[in-house]
Amino acid sequence: MTWTVPNILTLLRLLAAPGVAVMFLYFTRPYADWFALVLFVVAAITDWFDGYLARSWRQETKMGAMLDPIADKAMVVIALMVITGFSGMNPWFLLPATVIMFREVFVSGLREFLGDTAGTLKVTNLAKWKTTLQMVAIAVLFATGVFEHNILDRTTGMDAATVDAILDGTVEDHVGLVWNFYASMITWWSGVVLLWLAAALTLVTGADYLFKALPYLRDDR
Repeated sequence: MTWTVPNILTLLRLLAAPGVAVMFLYFTRPYADWFALVLFVVAAITDWFDGYLARSWRQETKMGAMLDPIADKAMVVIALMVITGFSGMNPWFLLPATVIMFREVFVSGLREFLGDTAGTLKVTNLAKWKTTLQMVAIAVLFATGVFEHNILDRTTGMDAATVDAILDGTVEDHVGLVWNFYASMITWWSGVVLLWLAAALTLVTGADYLFKALPYLRDDR
């Protein structure tokens, strides 16, 4: 492997992917939420920088081209698994997350099967926008974990009575309880909407790759 700056950034992003999950093993919440959020955002930013630097400095390598999509997929899939854990299997989140993970596995399988002809499925601009939207949605959803846990830390739990008291304005706003409640609602639903949009782009790009691969899947080739 050529140790260029872009390749080092890509490798660090690849290592950061499981690091997001590890945060919840070694730190208590909400610290784990904060660390995971910061780690994910910083890693996502390097996704833009490594490609930009590789093109600007003419340091594009085969290793970098191979690792870059793997790092992106690892970040997205692992982060979605972590969020699934603290979302309580919410169907509004789980459905688009399932679509995204299925597509990533499917396209990876296509590329592996095509082997030397996998260049047919080179990353498109729409696929890059898809990845960007996925990462923005996941970052917003990680912020939800921070606010939610701040609520749980300061109350006996978000039961129906507590939620009604906050909505009616009859609960004392101690240590930002009301702020955290509304912030968690805003970030959660914003993240879910963005994830649905990302899932739609994911389906479109997945179908595009499938149609491009169909000629190479014919039995007479």
